[in-house]
Amino acid sequence: MADAVDLFVIGAGSGGVRAARIASGYGAKVMIAEEYRVGGTCVIRGCVPKKLLVYAARFADEFEDAAGYGWTVPEPTFNWATLIANKDREIARLEAAYTTNLERAKVAIVKSRAVLVDAHTVKLVATGQTVHAKHILIATGGAPSLGKDIEGHQHVISSNEAFHLKELPKRIVIQGGGYIAVEFASIFNGLGSEVTLVYRGDNILRGFDEDLRTHLRAEMEKRGIKIVTKKIVEAIEQVDHGLCVELSGHDDVMADRVMFATGRRPNVAGLGLETAGVKLNEKGAIEVNEFSQTSVPHIYAVGDVTDRIALTPVAIREGHAFADTVFGAKSIKVDHTNVPTAVFSEPECGVIGLTQAEACKQLDKVDIYKTSFRPMKATLAGRDTRTFMKLVVDGSTDRLVGCHIVGPDAGEMIQLIGIAVRMKATKADFDATMAVHPTAAEELVTMREKAGSYVRQAAE
Repeated sequence: MADAVDLFVIGAGSGGVRAARIASGYGAKVMIAEEYRVGGTCVIRGCVPKKLLVYAARFADEFEDAAGYGWTVPEPTFNWATLIANKDREIARLEAAYTTNLERAKVAIVKSRAVLVDAHTVKLVATGQTVHAKHILIATGGAPSLGKDIEGHQHVISSNEAFHLKELPKRIVIQGGGYIAVEFASIFNGLGSEVTLVYRGDNILRGFDEDLRTHLRAEMEKRGIKIVTKKIVEAIEQVDHGLCVELSGHDDVMADRVMFATGRRPNVAGLGLETAGVKLNEKGAIEVNEFSQTSVPHIYAVGDVTDRIALTPVAIREGHAFADTVFGAKSIKVDHTNVPTAVFSEPECGVIGLTQAEACKQLDKVDIYKTSFRPMKATLAGRDTRTFMKLVVDGSTDRLVGCHIVGPDAGEMIQLIGIAVRMKATKADFDATMAVHPTAAEELVTMREKAGSYVRQAAE
């Protein structure tokens, strides 16, 4: 095996794999090390298996709704073990595809933990071999953070373990209010578990638009998810009939499983960063500039380990830009503004740009358009659910600066809205676009009446 390369990548997740392939395409000699499985968090234990579980959970609604459309469906039964086995088979296929793509790109793959010995030398823990690298890219992602060590902490699982449970829990307490907590609450609820979501803040999805947060919470509670806010899990005790979960205020909830989704931390421990002189920021993430360059000029970092925007497409774009810049002589910076994203809750959310609160702080005038309606499919099904849409417009320029959707296919819609926002589309552009009828998305181009206008007060 070679002991000198142009690029050594630590971490074969989405960002690292993309960077390795593109750099190799430019003629660089590339080696990539992965201590777990090729594909990283997203493919192995994140967005991909999560979305498969989301699909599984939604079938319960489909079976119920079919009756309103004339279908007689026998009483359905669900088998958790079958779902997990099929999910594992698909993840193994994807891992093999990632590996094949790296091999086709002539990237050397090493199944080992890699540690920096100095600014140019990487040690492969599995073999003890050292590799000299002209450039090093750190793409080790993040890991679940389970918070402080409380009594009964050994009973807590993270999203990592949730993908491999032997059986579906009848009762589960999930602590957290972000993407992962909300998504898994919807997954377990859809599959038949009794779900209690506990969050220390005043409402779920902190940082999202207030109207979206309120609407999603109401929809989740309609579905039977118990959402407890302004409380935390203080202790967990194993008793004869399950786990007794003590919340602040001495409220107890019984559960079979307790999952913490209380954030993720940059995966930097034991990498030898201090030895190489790589600086961390106040959050414990690797500090980088706009070109993903660390404090050591030839060492770079992309993805969740930098704690910029912890989304797979962002890591991929950063990895690609790094390779273009360092090996393709293109000098490309990643634009981290106006990144569309989706929360695969039930119903799902799609968002891009500024919230109403952010817009009111940043802009002189803000116009708000919003609507809430019953999805057409729900009419014959008789399902009690409503879709919510909101447009945030710069009142001075008429430019659309934010879009917030809760409802079926919100993630699909926001991807295309993202193009319009990036192209600086105006509300007039939306108004001039012909509607596609009958669809939910047509509401985005037919909202005419302002729900409100807000003018920023001049400082005294």
